Amino acid sequence: MNEHDLRLRSSRQPRLERPEVLDVGVVDVEFGKDVTVVQPVNLYRCAIGDGSFVGPFVEIQNGANIGRRCRVQSHSFICELVTIGDDCFISHGVMFINDPFITGGPAPERALWRKTKVGNHVSIGTNATILPVTICDGAVIGAGAVVTRDISVSGVYAGNPARLLRRLPATR
Repeated sequence: MNEHDLRLRSSRQPRLERPEVLDVGVVDVEFGKDVTVVQPVNLYRCAIGDGSFVGPFVEIQNGANIGRRCRVQSHSFICELVTIGDDCFISHGVMFINDPFITGGPAPERALWRKTKVGNHVSIGTNATILPVTICDGAVIGAGAVVTRDISVSGVYAGNPARLLRRLPATR
């Protein structure tokens, strides 16, 4: 390689800037008794009830509340303004959304975010997306479902948007 080639090659090298790196991990979390957390996770200023399990690569944000005896599997995202009841199963890769883009894009202010409430004994399948809604006790949300409206009848829901496939008894 000649001198000209070396200069040309070095001029194409990307500039390596130093990014701002923010460490989170587990910060100011209110844990109940007998909670299991598998690292790495981002849990901050949230509450996790007695006997619950949180798998790796999960993020639970400020103010979110997870009930007792819940299982939150890997790669799930539980954002601010989400409350999950007792005895719930949140499968791998479930995403909760608090910003419904009512302005046509990301909300310019948090006041436009909306709450999500998940009842007791709810199971949510892999890669489901839950928009700001209320889900009643005993509902089952299928894998890949997109929940865009409140669910007020205990049953099995699937699809995009999620639709009732069959009713379930009110208590399981």
